[in-house]
Formats: sequence, C-alpha cells, structure tokens
Amino acid sequence: MADPSSYRPRPGEIPDSPGVYRFRDEHRRVIYVGKAKSLRQRLANYFQDLANLHPRTRTMVTTAASVEWTVVSTEVEALQLEYSWIKEYDPRFNVKYRDDKSYPYLAVTMNEEFPRVQVMRGHKKKGVRYFGPYGHAWAIRDTVDLLLRVFPVRTCSAGVFKNAERTGRPCLLGYIGKCSAPCVDRISPEEHRELAEEFCDFMAGRTGTYLRRLEKQMMTAAEEMEYERAARLRDDIEALKKAMEKSAVVLADATDADLIAVAEDELEAAVQIFHVRGGRVRGQRGWVTDKVEDVTTAALVEHALQQLYGEETGDAVPKEVLVPALPEPVAPVQEWLAGRRGSNVSLRIPQRGDKKALMETVQRNAQQALALHKTKRASDLTTRSRALEEIAEALDLDSAPLRIECYDISHLQGDDVVASMVVFEDGLQRKSEYRRFQIRGFAGQDDVRSMHEVISRRFRRYLAEKEKTGEWSDGEEAAADGSLPTGADEITDSLKDDDGRPKKFAYPPQLVVVDGGQPQVAAARRALDELGIDDIAVCGLAKRLEEVWVPGEDDPVVLPRTSEGLYLLQRVRDEAHRFAITYQRVKRAKRFRAGPLDDVPGLGETRKQALIKHFGSVKKLRSATIEQIQEVPGIGRKTAETIAAALAQAAPAAPAVNTATGEIIEDEEPDTTGGSSGEPAIAGLPDERRGQET
Repeated sequence: MADPSSYRPRPGEIPDSPGVYRFRDEHRRVIYVGKAKSLRQRLANYFQDLANLHPRTRTMVTTAASVEWTVVSTEVEALQLEYSWIKEYDPRFNVKYRDDKSYPYLAVTMNEEFPRVQVMRGHKKKGVRYFGPYGHAWAIRDTVDLLLRVFPVRTCSAGVFKNAERTGRPCLLGYIGKCSAPCVDRISPEEHRELAEEFCDFMAGRTGTYLRRLEKQMMTAAEEMEYERAARLRDDIEALKKAMEKSAVVLADATDADLIAVAEDELEAAVQIFHVRGGRVRGQRGWVTDKVEDVTTAALVEHALQQLYGEETGDAVPKEVLVPALPEPVAPVQEWLAGRRGSNVSLRIPQRGDKKALMETVQRNAQQALALHKTKRASDLTTRSRALEEIAEALDLDSAPLRIECYDISHLQGDDVVASMVVFEDGLQRKSEYRRFQIRGFAGQDDVRSMHEVISRRFRRYLAEKEKTGEWSDGEEAAADGSLPTGADEITDSLKDDDGRPKKFAYPPQLVVVDGGQPQVAAARRALDELGIDDIAVCGLAKRLEEVWVPGEDDPVVLPRTSEGLYLLQRVRDEAHRFAITYQRVKRAKRFRAGPLDDVPGLGETRKQALIKHFGSVKKLRSATIEQIQEVPGIGRKTAETIAAALAQAAPAAPAVNTATGEIIEDEEPDTTGGSSGEPAIAGLPDERRGQET
C-alpha cells in the first residue's frame, strides 16, 4: 500500500487549467481516469488527510503509485479524452457499465447494394441504420414480418441471395410477396434502396405519411372496382397499424427523446434508458454497474451519456435527452452532445406533464432492474453457498449460517413504533416465517431500546417452546432468575397452532442481523445474554458505509466490495426494512381511521361517510334515535339498532374544562374519519397475535 505523499506532485507543478489525469499503480497500469475544469484544484483533493477521504477514494490513492495529467483547451475536449482513455485502459476504479452487446437491434444494411433487414448484436457498423434495442429477438422478427407486407425489403443472407441470382429463382418470401426479389431483377437496385429508405422512415416514427398514402390507394382501387387490390391494401394498412400498436404513444407531441433513469444503493447502480422516437417507445435497454468510486447521481448520468453516445453521430443522438440529475457542469456535456449530433441537443430534467410521468416509469424500471440483479445473484445455488461461507469466515462462525433472521425498527417521528423480523434459509427468503412486532414496553423513539425489546420477546418465545418440547430442562431456574417470564405457560400456549404443531418461533437462527451499528448490535447481544443464549451469533449492518459490526469490537468488519456475503447481508437488511416500513404505514393508516363506528359489523366506509355527512358529528349521531338513523340512505332498521348499540357502549369523550374559570367547554366530537370518538386517535392492535403481527 503506497503513501500518497510519496508521489504527490510538488506545489506549482500542476497547471490550473482543464485537463484529464490518470492514476497508475506500481506496475504502471492505469487504475483511474478523471477530468477536471482545474487540474490543480481537483488533484489537491486526492492528497489531503486520508481520514477525510471517502473509503473507496482512499483505497484508490493508496493503491496508486503515480499520477500524470494532460492539459486540454476546453472542458469538452476533456470529456472526449476521458471517454477515450476509459475505453482504452479499462481502469478498475472508474464506473464501468457492463456492455449491452447482448441487446438485439433491428438493422438495415444501407451500406450494401441491396440493403438487408436483419437482427444484429454487438458493435454498431458504419453505414447501417439501427432501431431498438429490443428486449427479445423474436419481437424484432414479429415486427419485420408485419412490415414486409408493405415494405418487401430483402431479408436473406448473402449466400441465399447469390444462390437465387445463380439459379434465377427467388426464395419462398419472393413467391409469397414478402420480398421484392431484387435477386432475380423483379426490382431495380435504385427502387429497392428507395423501399429500404421508406422502411427506415417508418421505423423512425414517420408513420402517418405511409398510412395516408395506402388509404388513398385503397379508396382509388375501390372506386375503380379493383376489389382484390383494395382488399390487399386494406390488409397492408392493418399490418402497419398492428406494428404501430406494439409501441404505444407515450408523448403526444411526437418527440424524439431518450429518457435516462438511475437507481442506486451504496455498492451498485442500475441505469435504464427508454428511446422514444416520434412519441413512441422504440427501444429500451439497461446496465448495472459496480460503484467502485465515490460517485454522485449526476456523475452516473454523465458516465451513462458517454456510454450511450460516445460512438454515435447524427440522428442516433436525439434532440432531447431527459435525465434525473444534470452533470456538473452541464454546459460541456451539452456542447459535446451537440457536436455528436451536429445540432443543438436539450439536456434537462423533466418537471411536469407526460415527460415527467414517463420518467417515473423509467425510474421504476431501473429500480426493478437493480432488485432483479440482486435477486439473480442471490438465487444462484453456488453464489448463495459462497455468500454463506464468506459470512461465516468474516464473522468467525463455526459453520455457515443456514438460517438468518434480520430485525429492523420503523417509526414516524417516534409514533407507531414497530419492528420486523425476516427469515432467510439457505440464502433465500422464507416469507411464511416473517413476523411483525409492536413496541409496547415504552413510548417514544429509542431504536436501541426497541431492538432490545424485540430480540427479548422473540427469544423468550423460543425458550418457551424449548421448555414445552422438553429440550430445555432449566425452565424453572430461568424463570426464577428473570430470563423467562413466569407466565411462560401462557406464552407456550399462544405459540401453538390449531392443529397442535409448534409455530415458527420454535426454530432458532444461526445468525441474527440487526439494521444498525454498534448500539443496536450491543442491545441485541445484551438481550440474548440476559436470556442465557450464547450459541447464536449477532451482527449489524450499518447503512452509511455498509460496515458489518459485531459485539464487543471497536472496529467494523469490512467485507470486500465484490463479496457475495455482503450482497446477501444487504439483501436481508433491505428486506427487513421494506417489511417494517410497510407494517408501520398500515398501522399509521389504521390509527388515522379509527373510531367507534369501526366496531359496527358490516358497516363499510361508504355508509360511515353517509352517517357522518347526515348528522355532522358522532356526538349528534349518538343522540339520534333508531328512526332518525334509518333516514340515512342504505341504513335499515337492524343496522340502525346495531349502530345505536355500538355507540351506546363507546364512552363519550371527556368534556374540556377551562382551567382559568372552571367552565365546561361544550364541543362537538371529532369526525371519525380522522380520529376516534371518546378515546385518543391511537388504535393499537390487541396483545394477542393477529395474523403475522406480534
């Protein structure tokens, strides 16, 4: 590991001008390439106190052994040179989007004498028109099959074409009218090229011209009583419309635009791109990258723009590029894009309307792509086995943790505090064993105390189940010293299913993961120690730097960035967070909606609202007679009697008192749509388990 001060340039050596710099390691390999508006200011940031650097940046500068730079005239030149060097050197610490060569394109080989329509992958070739990319090759073939009725362009390979020329017989497509058969001179090279250009125009979004032309020809044929030709043109129009339906209109102004969205976490980022031409989505693609440097969303967008348009020119760069964050500074990037296109390019963040709505769709696709990427990594058996082995090695466990339980606390500013427990077995989710907890031991916000309560409650149930099954013979002693509540029999009974089988709290994990750092880990370990449990490992995963904390250690365990074990722990933690916040939102919604009318069986939201609207308040409804309640539309006598009985049982709210005068303040009871009548607007669940709530 090198000391950055050993290769730091002397003061005054670095020019104060735009340029591109390269960090090299001791073997002279380029490990990082960057650009800067001012080389002096940018490079000075790398040679400060290591403690002030981001961990990934710190790793880069300590891996490097030298730095060099190249001065350029403008920031646009710096952007171009940076892209060229990243492609040339493939530096390990730069953001590198995994190449999308696997995406198929619809290609028209306009560089040949007889242009051919085909599916193409890999690097783009000069003189070939590309449309897409498509998700699947069969989607391209379906589209082409529909369009060949109207634009019978050649689709055969060079070998088939030459063989047809030699024999004077066209292929099958030539016989059925889906190829103009230039191989046997049915059409001249010039006419065939014009046909191919019309095909390209239609694929580029200029569809209205051809539809109107065909409709006019169809009407003319019908007027001339050429009904067979009119029917054929009618079928051609239907084929074109069907091909157009495969890409729905998303922007009514027929815009040509690319929309780029980014979903990211601490270690990876997913980029999704929608290619919109003529207001229709003509292609979609995405990448996933490792975040090997400390990089912002704006920087990820800039790298994506380089990847997308670094080798494109002309119409391949659209007039408008919509992004979630603008590169800093934006002017050089916009100028570079305009240079690639040959005319102005608008680079901006959509603020409202259809474009903002479509950007939200692209963003959802990016989030799903990132989740799918993590799921694929987690679902592979070999990968999961390696992940469990890496966790066992990092935490110094005796064996791989085949059952992992993760806990997370969720609340809204101290209200509706809940916790979640998620279970992973063999590296896969076991959703049937997820559990939810309410924090009942205290009020307010205290994540550490909440974690202690949840761990204690979960493993008290585990010990109760062990005592019940006879696996633990020290139940009385444990109860006496406070490790287990003296009401263990009651807890044991509550853990039994209707058919007598033990519930899943009976099975202990090999590893408990908590969402948090040292305080949460210490609380979990203390809870287990108080219960006398010493054979279950505990760790915590802190969100900020994805550090793994273990009890009693001052420093975290830092797993490698590419570690499968870290990916699994991340996935477990994220699932616990998702499950906790979902429950917290449900609980909060129930609290807001709680009221005495909620206890009336068979009374839905519509009739509740009708009652409140008719009477104005619960207080007036409580004083109404059964006949008056029946006046509300949809309320019969039986329902009215039930409502009256329920309101009679519910205690009315205590009257407010003016503390200065002692006067009782008369007021209406609150609307039950926002809170309860006669009790605070807090509707906690009962102590007994309800479904998966605990």
